[in-house]
Amino acid sequence: MASSPLNVGSAIAIFLVVTTGWPLSQLSTVTPLTFSLLLFNNINIFIALCEIVLGFNIDCIQRDYKKLKAKYAGNEWGACIAYLTMPLTIRQAFEAKTWARMWSTYALYDPSYQNHESFGFFIDFGNGLSTIPPSILMNAAIVYPDKVSPLWAGCIGLAMYWQVMYGAIVYVGTFLFNKRHRGKPLLEVSLFVGFSNSLWIVFPVGGIYACFCMLRDGDMGVFGGLQ
Repeated sequence: MASSPLNVGSAIAIFLVVTTGWPLSQLSTVTPLTFSLLLFNNINIFIALCEIVLGFNIDCIQRDYKKLKAKYAGNEWGACIAYLTMPLTIRQAFEAKTWARMWSTYALYDPSYQNHESFGFFIDFGNGLSTIPPSILMNAAIVYPDKVSPLWAGCIGLAMYWQVMYGAIVYVGTFLFNKRHRGKPLLEVSLFVGFSNSLWIVFPVGGIYACFCMLRDGDMGVFGGLQ
């Protein structure tokens, strides 16, 4: 049987292309700020959905983590590649267990993600439950500025961007403080832990700036050419 053209990596890419590409097509002017926030908001929505899966499937993740740890001991990067290239059917792309595997794989680098008593588990589960509506609101504020209150978008967006940025900073701090990086290649940890979490530190800075401008100016002029 021919291998499926759809895998975990391509499924994520399709989600981001569709959810970011369509809003961009509705804009008369695209600025670096609007592009980066739309992309980040949709990354956050995707990850938030996965974080909800994390919270409600922790028992499954714990069992899978033990199997992956035995199979990929000393080869965590191989587990990451195997997950991203794992073939999917359309049905599997919508199954919780597909995205639960994301966390059992990530737990090879940080075992706290298979521990429901850890900070990492609860900050991500909490972000998953709370940040999807604000992300959608911010996307709407960018695409339909005349239909969204700058006061509401500014206040709610400011709270969300600060929440995810602060959570990411504290999480990276706990990761390093507890020396979970020891014994693992620096490049792998930098990419799989450092780079991935840095998205929730760097992009929210732009979001906080945009929300501040909305509250200061009382309009969506910060996004440029949208009025």
